[in-house]
Amino acid sequence: MRIWARQFKDTHMLCDELIVDNSKDTRTHKVFRAIEDIAKKMDLPQPIWLDRNINSFKRNGVVRFGSDSFIEEVPFDYLEVRVIEED
Repeated sequence: MRIWARQFKDTHMLCDELIVDNSKDTRTHKVFRAIEDIAKKMDLPQPIWLDRNINSFKRNGVVRFGSDSFIEEVPFDYLEVRVIEED
């Protein structure tokens, strides 16, 4: 599984990170582990999964974490996480 995360501010991409997970784990475990890795690599707090985030990810394989998804203040408008390849 390959997961791509990008930070956006005022419609400009600030940075991105690609996570590759070739483990035999479940899709859910891979996604949660990727989010943890992304937060560590981007030096961010862990985002909170709101109902709209869960529904969007289930439907499209894409989730946008806005500033309301973080307990601490973040220097971007949203963090987009997208599954770009599945096993």
